[in-house]
Amino acid sequence: MSFNVAASAYDRFMGRYSGPLAPLFADFAAVTAGQQVLDVGCGPGALTAELVRRLQPENVSAVDPSEPFVAALRDRHPTVSVKQATAEELPFEDASFDATLAQLVVHFMADPVAGLREMGRVTRSGGAVAACVWDHEGDEGPLSLFWNAARQLDPDVTTEAGRAGSREGHLAQLFGEAGLAEIQESKLSVRLRHETFDEWWEPYTLGVGPAGVYVAGLGADRQAQLREQCRTMLPAPPFTVTASAWTVRAVA
Repeated sequence: MSFNVAASAYDRFMGRYSGPLAPLFADFAAVTAGQQVLDVGCGPGALTAELVRRLQPENVSAVDPSEPFVAALRDRHPTVSVKQATAEELPFEDASFDATLAQLVVHFMADPVAGLREMGRVTRSGGAVAACVWDHEGDEGPLSLFWNAARQLDPDVTTEAGRAGSREGHLAQLFGEAGLAEIQESKLSVRLRHETFDEWWEPYTLGVGPAGVYVAGLGADRQAQLREQCRTMLPAPPFTVTASAWTVRAVA
């Protein structure tokens, strides 16, 4: 899936959760100074920024299929090597990187096993291949309450629960099918405080990802119903959302 939205819209929607997740994910992947690391499905750069902080820009490469995100990342980090490409067709030679990471992107790959296999191909023997996906299936992702509210109003709605890697054990299974070794699974969680309901809701109206597309496709009355359903299901503000992601690390 390629996101055809402004980078600023993604930042306000998912970036508020993916930013705090990035250092936890980089720790789990054992990213350390001196490595050459690739960020696959980089988006506008939540993980890329963390990698730059740890490694310096000349040691970081990034790819994403979204033209707006690639352009934004080049503006934000002009000395990082950023290419427009999919995970399934990475434009690099074999064994180019010490580690290859994919934060919150496996569930959007057209072919997750092929994408993970490519990540392994471009990683040096013994290097880390790591990915994480929100726990949509277990209702512990940042969008879980939204989709539960949508389901109450529309029982036939297609949520993100069935996406690749979003349930316990499935991401590790995909790593195994991709031929990766020494697979380790864990779970990472972040907490984000929202001062008002509108601060939480407004990014859903920006058309980002499946949730944003769903909201954009509703008429004004149905959108208002969904907004109020979400309001009734959330605590009184300020409130804190805890979001958890299944995380897997393996060896190429």
